Amino acid sequence: MSIVLYLLLGAVAGWLAGVLMKGGGFGLLWNIIIGIIGGFLGGWLMSLLHIQKAGLLWELIVAVIGAMVLLFVISLFRKK
Repeated sequence: MSIVLYLLLGAVAGWLAGVLMKGGGFGLLWNIIIGIIGGFLGGWLMSLLHIQKAGLLWELIVAVIGAMVLLFVISLFRKK
């Protein structure tokens, strides 16, 4: 995949995760960062579960799952 497609996929995944987790007030740049890190995290989690699929939609789903996990961990540190 090209870097532009990774950034776009990361932005969409970060935004979707923010909407689903009701914590999407990070802005576009942070949504991209959270989505990209979430993509790596989701890919790692899926490899631990031995789930291997292909396709852009699957990559988006995995990135959203990873971004949601990342947002959950971030929310643990943000709350007092």
